[in-house]
Amino acid sequence: MAEELKETSCIFLVDDEADVRISLSRALGLRGYQVQAFASAQDFLDAYDEDAPGCLVLDYGMPRMDGLQLQEHLAGQGIRIPIIFITGHGGIPESVRAMKMGAMDFLEKPFKQSVLIERIDAAFEEDRKYREANRKSWASRARFDSLTDREREIARLMVTHPGSNSSKDIARRLDISPRTVDHHRARILEKMGVGSVAELVDTTVKAGLFSEP
Repeated sequence: MAEELKETSCIFLVDDEADVRISLSRALGLRGYQVQAFASAQDFLDAYDEDAPGCLVLDYGMPRMDGLQLQEHLAGQGIRIPIIFITGHGGIPESVRAMKMGAMDFLEKPFKQSVLIERIDAAFEEDRKYREANRKSWASRARFDSLTDREREIARLMVTHPGSNSSKDIARRLDISPRTVDHHRARILEKMGVGSVAELVDTTVKAGLFSEP
């Protein structure tokens, strides 16, 4: 999996020091990683496509927009990308703030390349898991959209009323026959691609379709 992620993911390196960009890009490239290097946070923002998998290796101390400001900007835009900070200037307060905002790590220069590579591989895996969960969520939403209004109503009752979601319970709530509910339940499970009510609950909750029961 690690080798596959190397081929499909990119390291976005943002550092205002040219020698750092050149040396790190060369070293990581020799190890088979794809690297895009940027001299400033704005250069990165101008070029970045959030659909591109990968991670951000980010210098903390940069002019104009520093690393923490870029992290805050990305979070404010709803852009989720694993971030590894590298710095020769940051201290404990900065590292704590970065980690609280979700940074993978905060490495002080000079650092061992082996440590950075270990964190990059972990960031690639985190990004892969997030994107896979996101794809599943969108697929679940698309399947939910294929339900009729009545099926959505029954699905909601099945998920949000776990203690009273039998066909008889739902039939009483909606003033319809249990047999009709049975028919709708079967169609709901089929359309949602699940085999049980428990799977339906798990799928819909993860996709944010209903509040967790």
